[in-house]
This record gives sequence, structure tokens and C-alpha cells, in this order.
Amino acid sequence: MLRARLKRILQEAAGIDAVADFSLDAPPKTEYGDYATNLPLVLAAKDKQDPMSVAAMLAQEISDASLEKVEIAPPGFLNLYLSRDAKQAALEEILVKAKQYGDRATKAEKIQVEFISANPTGPLTLANGRGGFFGDVLSQVLATQGYTVGREYYINDSGNQVRTLGLAVLAAGGLVPDNEAYYRGDHISRWAKSHTELLSSLKEKPEDLGRAVAADFMDQLIKPAIENKMKIHFDRWTSEYIDIYQKGLHTQALEFFKQGGYVYEGEGALWLSTTVFGDDKDRVLVTSDGLPTYLLMDSGHYLETKERGFQAKINLLGADHYGYVPRIQAAAQILGFKNSKVIVMQLVRLVEGGQEMRMSKRKGIYVTIDELIADAGLDAVRYFFLEKNPETHIDFDVELARKQSKENPVYYIQYAHARLASIFRKESMTPADFDVAALATDSEKALIKRLIQFSDALEDTALDCRVSRLVHYAYELARDFHLFYEKNRILDAAGGTKSARVALALAAHPIRMYIVFL
Repeated sequence: MLRARLKRILQEAAGIDAVADFSLDAPPKTEYGDYATNLPLVLAAKDKQDPMSVAAMLAQEISDASLEKVEIAPPGFLNLYLSRDAKQAALEEILVKAKQYGDRATKAEKIQVEFISANPTGPLTLANGRGGFFGDVLSQVLATQGYTVGREYYINDSGNQVRTLGLAVLAAGGLVPDNEAYYRGDHISRWAKSHTELLSSLKEKPEDLGRAVAADFMDQLIKPAIENKMKIHFDRWTSEYIDIYQKGLHTQALEFFKQGGYVYEGEGALWLSTTVFGDDKDRVLVTSDGLPTYLLMDSGHYLETKERGFQAKINLLGADHYGYVPRIQAAAQILGFKNSKVIVMQLVRLVEGGQEMRMSKRKGIYVTIDELIADAGLDAVRYFFLEKNPETHIDFDVELARKQSKENPVYYIQYAHARLASIFRKESMTPADFDVAALATDSEKALIKRLIQFSDALEDTALDCRVSRLVHYAYELARDFHLFYEKNRILDAAGGTKSARVALALAAHPIRMYIVFL
């Protein structure tokens, strides 16, 4: 990849193998070059030298055919300008690889991405949708960077929430008193009305009943929404009850913790020493009643994940699980996961007419992800759910998502694709020979620069999981293409200029379709 090559050039000029915190990124303005690096600042801080002097020394040492020139900039940056040959090679690589541009053949870890994993107590809501789209895109990105990715949905079909679900349908059927803690909604009452015999037979076994209800909700409400509406694929649907509890993996995890010396008894319960790993207090694994906690069951799942050969795991959790992160990370570390991440997805607020719609899944007042997709469209829902980082709340403006104008970024991107499609209804999608030197206008240079950055965006996202980077990239690419399209004649340009401009448009075409993931 081009950026990797440039990093090696800089390291050779500095006479080093590697430098911590050594950045090499595209600057915000074209006049600052194609890439900028803080290497002089890093070296100057290490050796207590003047950054500008270090930058001047490095600029003189750098000599490579991929660079046209190197400029120094205060307070100690190097701005790198790609040569004509480097740009020509990059565009040709994009045209050859198309949707595979940015992929890396190197073998990386086998990594499991667990996402959505909503309790099977009813339809998927907006919060579930946010984690779903994030996990879907992150999984795709990791796969492009050489990871073997397992997409996992963990079905929480044992424990208190399933017992509460069983009691909720019993209450809906009039067999037990109602309670504010029970789940509500039309799906609860409908299920109760259509399964009266099962309700009666399992009245004394609410957890078994809840498990039956959960299985139906998974098959009738959750899986169809994920597969048919959200267009998301999972490699595995893991049942907590069948795959973890019945196989005794939670007890195996407990023994693993005991062997490591991390378990002690107190107040009749068994505790895990999570404070050793930075948690604010130790956590219960087995209650005084002898029941496994969520932490122990989830530890059993982490153990099962490890036994299936995964070296790393990324777990996406809802906003109400923020306090759960230190304890499950402690368990993961004890179980031997060297690379375990937990990403907490903040809430989504639905806004229409300037007013927020209040939602509560337990009270049965909510908008399902199916309903939002039907109203705003899948493209818009995916885009707006992904454009902000997980730690940021989202206000989903339904009116904006519906707009067919430039105000709506999804429409703006789709319009860029429509313009590209109009070109290739008239022109062959097999590029002719071209010379990148014919692409000399500012808008052409900006589009070339943006296209090259795509591989960098994939690489960086695989490292830091900031999926929003790709959404912003898609918008910026659309903007750069619109400027190129509006300021340059393409199909009626002359000779070599036409060949070069058609090649540039074709280079933008498959990447746009790929990166937005729509």
C-alpha cells in the first residue's frame, strides 16, 4: 500500500526502524500535499532538538520516485507531494482491483464480532439497529484487512430476563397478577392469546415458558428483521441455554477462574477478583442461592469462543451496559484473550417535527427497526446510525432522512452515484489507456487524492473501530466527485483528456458502492 511505502521511506531517511506515535495522514487541504507527517516533531522531542531543523534535515534525506517534492511546515511537519508516476500507479491499481482496492492479503487474527445480541423479549428497537449496522460494517472492514471474522449473535435465553418474559405472557393471559417489571406490547398479548394451552401447562415453570416465547420471537420477529430488513448476515446464533448452560461451559469458566486463584467466597456467594484488573469492586459469579450470574454465563461464552479458535473478540453492548465493561474485560483477560474490546453503543433518539419520541421496550412503547426502515429507507437508516462514533448519542431526524435534496447526505451520495451511472450508460466501463498528467485541475487532483485515501481509511478503521470515518469518507468522496463532474467536461472532452477523466470517474464508481455499504 502507498502509505506503508511512504512510512518506510521516512523511516529510512531518519535512520530508524519504527517510531511511537509517528503519524502519516492526508492533510485537510490539497495545498498541504497528499500526506503530512509529524515525524520531525516526534524525533525532536526525543532528542531535544529544534523540530524545524529536524524537518529540514529529513527533507534533504528523502529521495524517492513516488514523491515529487517534500516541504517543511511549522512547527515541524513534512508535507509530501506524490509524483505523477505514483498517482498513475495508484489509479491503475484502483481500476484493476475495483471493490477489492484496500484489501490486505496478510493473515491476521481469527476474531469474533458479537453484536446486536438483544434479549429475545420482543422486536428489535432503534438501539439494537445501531449496534447491528456498526457490527456489520466493522466485520466487513476487518475481513478486508486479513482477519478471519466470525459474526456472532448471542441469544440470552436463560436467566432472569427470560423468566420475566414468561411471567409477562402469563400475566397477559390472566394466569398471574400483573407487575410493572413485566414486558409489555401487542406481541406479548398476541402470543398469550394464541398459546393458551402452553400457558396453562407451564404456569409453574415461567423460565421454561419464557424460553419457548423467546424462541418464537427470535424466529418470527428478530431474525426476519435482521436478515430481510437490515440485510445483515450472522455466521452463528449462539443460545446461552443450549450452547453454554446445558454444556456446562459456565462451570468450566468457574473452574478456570478458581485455578487462577481469582475466586473467593463471601456472604454465601462466589466472587471474582475483578478489582485486580481495574474494576471498582469485585463481582459475584454464583449467588448465595447457587445461581450463576450474567457475568459467569458470559464468561462461559467467552470460554466457548476461545475453544472455537478465536484469538480476539469485539463485543458490542447497549448503553445500559457501560458499568459491565470492566468486569467482562477482567474475565476475558483471565481466560486468555490478549485482544478483547468492548464497545458501548449510546442511545438513539427519534426526532420528528422537532419533538423527541419517548420509547420504552419494557412498557411496549417504541419504534421497531423494521418500522424505521420502512419509513426512512435502509440507506438512510444505515448512514445516520453510522455517522457518529458509538460514545455519541444520535438524534435521528426522520424528516431529514426522507428529504430528496442536498440537505440529506444520503441523497447527496446517491446523486453522485446516479451521475456516475449516467456516464457509463454512454461510455464503456473498460478503461482505455490514460495519462494521469492530463488530470491537472484542482477538482481532479482532489478526487485522485480522495480515492487513494480509501485504503488508509480501511486500515485505520480496522485498528481503532471508528466506523464513522468510512461514512464521512463516503460523503467527502461524493462531494469531490460532484465538483469534478460540475467543473470538467468528461464525455465531450478531447483525446487524452477524455480518456483520463473517464478513467477517474470509473475509479470512483466501485469504491462509492463498496464503502457506503448500502
